[in-house]
Amino acid sequence: MSSLLFIALSRRYLSPLLVLCTLLAVGLPACSPGAPPEPAGGPDSSATAGDPALPQPVPETPARPRGLWILAEGSQRVLEDPSRLAPLLATAETLGASDLFVQVYLGGRSWYASDLADATPYREQLERTGVDTLARLITEAHAQGLRVHAWVNVLSLSSRRSPPILERLGPQAVLVDRAGRSILDYPNLEIPAPDGDWYRMGTRGVYLDAGFPGVAEELAATFGELLTRYPYLDGLHLDYVRYPGVLPFVPGSRFGVGLDFGYGAETRQRFNEETGLTGPYRDPSQPESSAIINSNAWDAWRRDKVSEVVAAIADRARSVRPGVVLSAAVISYVDRAYLSLFQDWPRWLEDGLIDLAIPMVYTLDERLLRYQLEHFGRGLQRDQIWSGLGVWLFARSPERARAQVEIARSAGLVGEVLFSYDAIAESPELEASLARTLAGGEVPAAP
Repeated sequence: MSSLLFIALSRRYLSPLLVLCTLLAVGLPACSPGAPPEPAGGPDSSATAGDPALPQPVPETPARPRGLWILAEGSQRVLEDPSRLAPLLATAETLGASDLFVQVYLGGRSWYASDLADATPYREQLERTGVDTLARLITEAHAQGLRVHAWVNVLSLSSRRSPPILERLGPQAVLVDRAGRSILDYPNLEIPAPDGDWYRMGTRGVYLDAGFPGVAEELAATFGELLTRYPYLDGLHLDYVRYPGVLPFVPGSRFGVGLDFGYGAETRQRFNEETGLTGPYRDPSQPESSAIINSNAWDAWRRDKVSEVVAAIADRARSVRPGVVLSAAVISYVDRAYLSLFQDWPRWLEDGLIDLAIPMVYTLDERLLRYQLEHFGRGLQRDQIWSGLGVWLFARSPERARAQVEIARSAGLVGEVLFSYDAIAESPELEASLARTLAGGEVPAAP
């Protein structure tokens, strides 16, 4: 294990005393034993062993990290019932997992105590069970030597058109396409005709505009609140930190073809003010999707706005929870991510905005998988990249899931994350196959 990996990983495992002292130093009320934070919708009177204010065991550094992605609204819905924690932890032990990436924020809704998100899922399970399931999971996972990362969908609001963050920012904070249409006006969140005859949304949904004033600050505040109320979380895991993809992909705006986003009036004005350039429309009074000027600067500016969202979240997270691990699920096609989705995740690693990137290499093509992972495994940042494997694709052919894990191990990366726990829980054969592969194993030597 390289010194860089050791440093990156060791940041996670501060002793409870150090974490407690650091949090007290910045005045967080959640750090007083016996005085848990006030959750949204009223206090949790249960004061269970999962209370994040209670002392927490410190997970040890594994020889080879292995993670599970756990969906908020998948088949298992773990955070909606504390009785579902035991099966999750049993599966994690069977698979030799070390890290749980638990989805807690989706579509502006939270499965944790929050005053900034729509905490309906949290309040409903609290009323039903009397238990803060996320808090209990943190304690029970730590007792088993597992780390817990709060997985949040950042710029995607799923299909929700009026979550609290939009009530605060206004509907103008939603992305507008090159033809001047807000995604809020898309029928069934699909691209309208006539463009809809040629293009498709890669992942349908409502997306925040990273360039709209106030978006980065609102997101930073939302996730800062999460870490304040659950200070023993080991990590914050960012997902959907990008612009939406449109099929077929085009490499940015410079060719004047295709469909892309970010053309709201406030965002264009901000671009003009910050760069001193005109554009992106040649004639703002008569926007024409094929008449884009200063296109390279326009694309670079939008890319920078996404990175600034990451920076704002990272700054707030590290200020309220020193030592927290910042990670991101990212697009594995680096050029596509950079040119079409404005997600410059290698830069996030270079600049220290995140500690760990997890490229989602979801494919049925083992050769393509190997090409991508070997490319990452030869890079300077390989100690900060784990493979994101789509094992759900192989529920009916579990041996192929094992083969993909072996490819990932041989590529020189230090760990892997499996998507998803929900799929594994539904397929005993897949779990058994992965358990045979994942039991033990050292970090392979880098090529």
